[in-house]
Amino acid sequence: MKKTIISLIIGIILFVTYTQITLFSIQPIGAIPEGKTLVILRLNKTNFIDSADAMCLREMGSLNLLCRGMMLNAVTQKTKILFSLPYNEFLYKISTNGKEYIK
Repeated sequence: MKKTIISLIIGIILFVTYTQITLFSIQPIGAIPEGKTLVILRLNKTNFIDSADAMCLREMGSLNLLCRGMMLNAVTQKTKILFSLPYNEFLYKISTNGKEYIK
């Protein structure tokens, strides 16, 4: 019985985290040479693991520096940043389906 309750609580925590949080990867670029991974509250257009590049590809169908900057600005202005982590290339590649785009 105790294991069932603990499993249920862990499941609820994981579900809430998956539906309410986004791991937003910022690839190293001129303004942020070391890159970052932001833990943010999820927006209606973000996935659990996301990046500005992935959002550009979904919304515009292509990627360029202007779109990347606009997406970064929109995300940082419209949501709460819970905390920042070092850049994680693995998360970036998950968000872009394994591809790496211009730096």
